[in-house]
Amino acid sequence: MDRLNDVDKNPATLGNEFRQLLAGDFDRARAALLIARIEYPELDPRHSILRLDALASAVQARLHRRARAEDQVAMINTYLFAEQQYRGNDANYYDPRNSCLNAVLDRKIGIPLTLSLLYMEIGRRLGLNNEGIAFPGHFLVRVACKRGLIVLDPYNGGETLAEAELRLRLAHSRGADYAESAAIAEILVPASGKEILLRMLANLKQIYLQAGETDKAIAVITLALIVNPDAAIEWRDRGLLYRQVEAFRAALGDLSHYVALKPDAEDGEVVRHLLMELHAINARFN
Repeated sequence: MDRLNDVDKNPATLGNEFRQLLAGDFDRARAALLIARIEYPELDPRHSILRLDALASAVQARLHRRARAEDQVAMINTYLFAEQQYRGNDANYYDPRNSCLNAVLDRKIGIPLTLSLLYMEIGRRLGLNNEGIAFPGHFLVRVACKRGLIVLDPYNGGETLAEAELRLRLAHSRGADYAESAAIAEILVPASGKEILLRMLANLKQIYLQAGETDKAIAVITLALIVNPDAAIEWRDRGLLYRQVEAFRAALGDLSHYVALKPDAEDGEVVRHLLMELHAINARFN
């Protein structure tokens, strides 16, 4: 038996669509919605894109024509979090729906990354110069304005974070010594679109692995490898999952690629032993 995941074996699949979308200057929201199809296979992204357009239009209608960036931020916060009541999902943080932009739009709850993406997409439609920050442990948003940077936490109602609060959060996630010496400007550099997608995929990977949803975990890793084909650990992890579901040829290919990328890996001996086992299994099927 050698069962391959649908993402790999169907030429008109999610993986190919994802690869095409990432070529050039891609749309973050559409890429996130393609990722969401792992959880929602029949998802039509057009509905969610229209929802984003409508949210931005509602904010725009409340703004003066020459509204400053600070005014735009205040209005997004009021509309999104006070009126529409989008919020962080403290009760069920690891629900995979929290990592799916369509579900966040529908359910009005999410995690820091998806609520930040929602915020950025609304801001982008308003012409706001806003970007994501891959802050340790908790994704944030930065907005450029005349007086400098505004750093926001969409998971907590768009709360504005001063440097003291940022260092306090760093102390919580990385320790007091790191927080005291860290260069805040370097930590607040914008996350690229691909970094955002990889963080989203990493979240879903852990969720699906914890839940034992192997096929979905394989699909997530497949997309992560499209974004970053040099991620050796992803080749290893997908190979191990393929072996688990008896997709032996695929497991052999992935684990061989892992060893090629990391010939001196600490687990190299264990993986090479698995490769011998897989060669023997595949020989029986040939």
